Amino acid sequence: MASAERFTLQVDDAEFSCAGSGPDNPVATLVIAHGAGAGMDHPFLVGFSEALNDSGFATLRYNFPYMEQGRRFPDRPPKAIAAWREVMRHAGELSGGEPVWACGKSFGGRMASMAVPEGMSAAGLIFLGYPLHPPGKPEKIRDEHLGAVEIPMLFLQGSNDPFAQHALLEAVVAKLGQRATLTYVPNADHSFAVKGARRSPQEIGASLAPAVASYIAPG
Repeated sequence: MASAERFTLQVDDAEFSCAGSGPDNPVATLVIAHGAGAGMDHPFLVGFSEALNDSGFATLRYNFPYMEQGRRFPDRPPKAIAAWREVMRHAGELSGGEPVWACGKSFGGRMASMAVPEGMSAAGLIFLGYPLHPPGKPEKIRDEHLGAVEIPMLFLQGSNDPFAQHALLEAVVAKLGQRATLTYVPNADHSFAVKGARRSPQEIGASLAPAVASYIAPG
């Protein structure tokens, strides 16, 4: 992958933007999807991506079609999954043979986990705040497809995230066995902000990169 480039891809009749960056010989490539409310150029994802680049990883951020079109409501799973598959296909073509991982903030990560059982190839999944259930509605758990995911999964979760009660998330991860690892960010919410800690979204995103880098390439 080139050191920095922007381009567009297309699914059906919808074009969407991508931004790739990284060193010449990366350890791995991470395709990074945004959450439901902010696009690929949100400072959180930019900071996360740049910190990974500095650690020797290539990154490829992208917008889901709805975000590209300026719509508020996320794409339905079929279209979001189609976008994931197209970006992962393209990332595989750009890579120099290194592993290609799928990484997503909240909605983006959940859509990646739904795409894998439908045939999307990935070395592993990185969840930046998995939305296990809507806040205050733990009965509406979103885990039914995770058992069909047979690749490594890192759940990087704020310990104060209202989208994932500890007991429920820990039970899901335990059921997945050795495929899944759960790492809490102490006192962090769904956006990984910590009350009382004055950090920009870019700094917050960058702070997550070491945990992801050490999971993908231990030692």
